[in-house]
Formats: sequence, C-alpha cells, structure tokens
Amino acid sequence: MDRIAVIPGDGVGPEVVAESRKVLDFIAARDSAVAFAFDEYPWGTDYYLQTGEMMPEDGLEQLSGHDAILFGAVGSPRVADHITLRQLLFRIRHGFDQYVNLRPVRLLEGVRSPLAGRTPAEVDMLFVREGTEGEYAGLGDRIYQGTDRDLALQTAVFSRRGAERVIRWSFELARQQGRSVTSVSKGNALQYSGVLWDEVFADVRADYPDIEARELLVDAAAMFMVMDPGRFGVVVASNLYGDILTDLGAAIMGGMGLAPSASLNPERRFPSTFEPIHGSAPDIAGRSVGNPVGSIWSTALLLDHLGHRAWGEAVQQAIRQAVASRATRTTDLGGTASTQQAGDAIVELLDRGIEQDRGSGRSA
Repeated sequence: MDRIAVIPGDGVGPEVVAESRKVLDFIAARDSAVAFAFDEYPWGTDYYLQTGEMMPEDGLEQLSGHDAILFGAVGSPRVADHITLRQLLFRIRHGFDQYVNLRPVRLLEGVRSPLAGRTPAEVDMLFVREGTEGEYAGLGDRIYQGTDRDLALQTAVFSRRGAERVIRWSFELARQQGRSVTSVSKGNALQYSGVLWDEVFADVRADYPDIEARELLVDAAAMFMVMDPGRFGVVVASNLYGDILTDLGAAIMGGMGLAPSASLNPERRFPSTFEPIHGSAPDIAGRSVGNPVGSIWSTALLLDHLGHRAWGEAVQQAIRQAVASRATRTTDLGGTASTQQAGDAIVELLDRGIEQDRGSGRSA
C-alpha cells in the first residue's frame, strides 16, 4: 500500500487536489494490486493565520513516513508570499532533498498554443530544474532597513555535487527517452556560479557520448523556446532559470492550468512532491473554474514514481482525450466544463480506456 500525504493548501488547491484524489480512488477501486492510504494535512494560509506557522515544527517528521506528497497550491493575498512559500513548499523541498524538479512542457491535441502554427510534435520538452540550491537557497541578509542605505544581499549557492547530480539525472532521462540534452546557464556574466555549472556540464557530458548535448545562455534559451521549440528534448537548468523558463513553457503549451510538476528525491530516501505549477490563483478560488489537468497530470507523474507506470500512462492518455474536446475543457482553454466536470471526464475516459484494453486483451 502506498501512503500519500495530501496538502490541499490555498486558493484553488483544494479544488484541483479533489480531482486528483478522484482519479486515485478510481484506480484503487479498479485494480486490486493498487492501494492508497491518504493522510490529509490542513497546512497553508489559514493554518498560518491561526497558529503563526505554515506547518508545525515537526511537519517534516509527520510527512517522512509517506511514499509521496500530493500538493495543491500555496499563497494568499492575506500573507506575504515569501512567508507562505518558504515556510511550507520550500521547507519540504529542501528538507526532503528534492533536488530534481521535473516539468514536462507538451502541447496537447486540441489545445491552441500562442505560437502560431505549432503542432504537438514541435512542443515536447522535459525540463529538469535543480530544486535545492541556486538562487532559491535562501541565504542572504537585509541591513540598514528603514534608511536610505537599505541593502539586500541574496546569495546563490552552486556546488559541484548539486550541479552534477541533477545534470547526470538529466542525461539518464535523455538516454531512456532518446532525447537530446540542453544545459541552460549564464556563464558569460556569472563568472563563478555560471562557470562552475558549465564546467560540471562538460564533465558529465563526456560520460554520455551517445547523447546529443548543447549549451545555451538563458536569454537565448527563452528566445529559441518561442522561435524553435522543437529543438529541445531534455532541458536542465538551475532553480531560478528553470522556474522562469517553465512558466514560459506553460504559456507555450496553452496555459498555466495544464502544467504538471514533480519535485523528486530520486534515491527515495524521502517522499517526493507532486503539484501543478499554477499556484493558488486566489482570483478564481471557489468558483469551480480552475483547470484540474495540471494536478491530474502531476498525479500521473506520482503514479510513475510509485511504480504504477501503466496507470500513469493511462491517466495521461485520458488527459489527452479530454482536452481534445471543448465540452470537457475548462473555460481557460475555451471550453465549458467546470473543475469537477473536467475531472469527471478524465475519470470516465480512463474507465473507457480500461474497457477497451480489456476487450482487446490488454491490461492497464
């Protein structure tokens, strides 16, 4: 039995997580070899306003016995973003050494990209974002606050070990899937951190002569994502660059509501976290218009991580079929479905796919 910690969080988080739970409950009901035990935690902005903390002091200890974490969203206009993010999501990522942040950027049939004329074959990238170091390490200081000498120091952390393990993971992923690898940095301007990253990439690259590999500066990478997205296979980048480029990627694939994310501890010493990248979207919370695809796609990644690969692919296939029809798309994609209707449609298509597989002698 797989133990899953559920943190619905803020804004639309509870709404989209409910649809992910619906998918997991369906799978457990249909497959006697799959079972899930859920523990839900009420951590987030409301919890902070009641207790003064985003999660309890022993929060990581409470989560540590689980196989995975299903996360909704964090953030609210009622509390400063650096508090909600750092005291919950970043605490989990850093505390559980989730150094690989995997973010697929893939255009689905029936979804219109803002890049005119682009097809699904041309927008199919896998971003591997370093998740524990870089610009989000959280080191720095503010001094002379309240004076005209107010000074902020933000220190980025790049280690050879941290860069090497995420770059090597990217090459292994590329080898498994027959893709190229592109490293994104800014080594021409960042003469310490950027140069170290580039040196490590060159060292690791030498161990994979069978894989096409290239390097791009981050500004050039952003340009080519718009001008020639088909050139990218696996893209590996530091924390900040990976964050920014994958938001651009979400726009290219049709909208933030579609984009999934997995923050992985590949050695499985700790649980990994699965969440959509869209954030809490407080402006639409409670209106049943949030797109659950990003969360359900993240759930497919969760299934893959737990070893249920056939189910993960079946969920992704159901997603592809659902977004291809206007009737089962949410309003952000020009459809008419509510959050719940979009989730129901994916479950129905998943069920239909199972029946078709059984009729043809295949199994999920």
